[in-house]
Amino acid sequence: MSELYYKEALKLGIKYTKDLPTLEEFVSPAELSGGQALGIEQIPLELIVGTKNAGRNKAFAGNFMPLLDSDSEFAAKWIALCRAHITEGIREPVKVYEYMNRFYVEEGNKRVSVMKFFGAYSIAANVIRIIPARGDSEDLKLYKEFMAFYEVSGLRTIEFTKPGSYKRLQKLLGKAPKEKWTEEEKKDFESLFYYFQKAFEELKDKKMKIGAGDALLAYLSVYGPRELFGKSPREIKHTVEKVWEEIVLQQEEKTIDVKLGPEQKGSSLLKKILPISREKELKVGFIHDRSPATSGWTYAHDKGREIVQRMQSEYIKTVPYYNAMDNPDKAIAKAVKDKCNVIFTTSTKLFPASLKAAVEHPEVTILNCSLNTPHRYVRTYHARIYEVKYIIGAIAGALAVDGRVGYISDYPIFGQFAGINAFALGVQLTNPGAKVYLEWSTVGGIDEAMKRLTRRGINLVSAQDNASMESRDHRILGLSRMEEGRIVNLVKPIWLWGIYYDSILRQIRGRTYYDDYEKSAKAFNYYFGLSSGVVGLSYFDGLPVGTRKLAGMLTEAIIREVTVPFCGPIKEQTGGVIARSGQRLSPEQILNMDWLNENIVGGIPRYHELSDDARQAVDITGISASKEEGSL
Repeated sequence: MSELYYKEALKLGIKYTKDLPTLEEFVSPAELSGGQALGIEQIPLELIVGTKNAGRNKAFAGNFMPLLDSDSEFAAKWIALCRAHITEGIREPVKVYEYMNRFYVEEGNKRVSVMKFFGAYSIAANVIRIIPARGDSEDLKLYKEFMAFYEVSGLRTIEFTKPGSYKRLQKLLGKAPKEKWTEEEKKDFESLFYYFQKAFEELKDKKMKIGAGDALLAYLSVYGPRELFGKSPREIKHTVEKVWEEIVLQQEEKTIDVKLGPEQKGSSLLKKILPISREKELKVGFIHDRSPATSGWTYAHDKGREIVQRMQSEYIKTVPYYNAMDNPDKAIAKAVKDKCNVIFTTSTKLFPASLKAAVEHPEVTILNCSLNTPHRYVRTYHARIYEVKYIIGAIAGALAVDGRVGYISDYPIFGQFAGINAFALGVQLTNPGAKVYLEWSTVGGIDEAMKRLTRRGINLVSAQDNASMESRDHRILGLSRMEEGRIVNLVKPIWLWGIYYDSILRQIRGRTYYDDYEKSAKAFNYYFGLSSGVVGLSYFDGLPVGTRKLAGMLTEAIIREVTVPFCGPIKEQTGGVIARSGQRLSPEQILNMDWLNENIVGGIPRYHELSDDARQAVDITGISASKEEGSL
């Protein structure tokens, strides 16, 4: 029987057209001699791709199947190993070199050949790691991340195409960055990934650019790990099919299609009315993380809901749901049960529950108020508030006689940095030598942030944009000046959510919303600004007439695109050039902004310093620096 097996293996080898790679062809003798011994471990046979020394490719094809005649001495040894494998198993470890998570055999090529022929999963091996010479290629970055991941997990089977994925997997599985895996966790995950990979391979087409590892990250970002553990292979395949569009999205070079306005450039929101379908009334749920009484953000969105209800009263019915963070999944399920066919979730922290619900209920249109969340099933919307922040910064610069302005931000997440930097650039426009002192309300609270600025002697401060019903009369709003212990409000941004919701709901009722979805494989982020009428400025009596005129001129210039907040020269804190003179940042560069302008004093808070509320937001759309325990 073993002789017949050899003949079958020989046929497979002769049919295979590629040669067996040799490690010595692309690794220097110095690198080979400086290898790091990892000891004996079980390594996946699929990762054994070649031999260490030249010459073996005459005996083996590129798939490790034999090439020499059945009556050769080589064949006799292969057949003997085949018998040993069938009767008692091959136990003696092979000796291999690991390079970039691929293995090259020095001793035991025939053992590998036999095991591969029988479709074994792994083989015992004495491993020596060759660490590549320094470089900055994408592959090398990924390999360095893999080595760090391997140290804590002991896993080799999962691989990715994008840097940062190993850290992301660790986090999605609920583990700290350097938390070690138990042997049981490792085995459970290997089993889970085996069935997931099988489902992925069955569903993918030949042109797909991503692997099962990337697909798993897309899956976990929707469902988390619980939906996989304990599931049968058939159930796993079924859930993978549900999120398939999310998986396909991962191979897009740019995953997000940014919509900067509700219509073509140059047309007016008021001049063009989208076609309206009167076939059925829309029931629109608005799900908020808090209540209007306790959150200025919720208060503003709820006012927007009331406005759009009046604007489209014949065609829509709106229903608010408050304090959803008590149980986000339950809150969205309640809206679905109440037969809401459109749902807006108005907080970044509600995004994970929104995404999962959108996959489970494709009949319901779900949108989330956040930025830079590249997911296919949920569209996100936010305002280009940075345009208004730029104008307020210019006002602050003009009023800052001592050249010092305070700025209090809340969450270190995407979108916030555009606002911070636009404000700083506005200050720079009217007061080139002025400094912006940055504090965070989510580190100790807004009162503590104010005290930190007061101790510096700073009395001109830009703080929260919205106030809740409970605090509207005695809180700092927008840009304010402290005068003898009294708050004098000067100017604040306004978020006109009613106009925003009216625009989106008209698109939904007019079907253009769904036409866009069918034409593109990307995720959609709505990012409207001053030109769409969804943001603006509100002036208080304390603002001088001259600076009010300046604000009006800048507003008109931004609407007409004569002035652009993010137009070079722009430098970050460390002196690096972000944009050369006259160079404009793209919407994608603004969405992904994670740096601070050169005139800002202060930095990004450490993750452990943040409030629990802020950490939830950072976990979802925080910039990479704000997610690290030790980052500044």
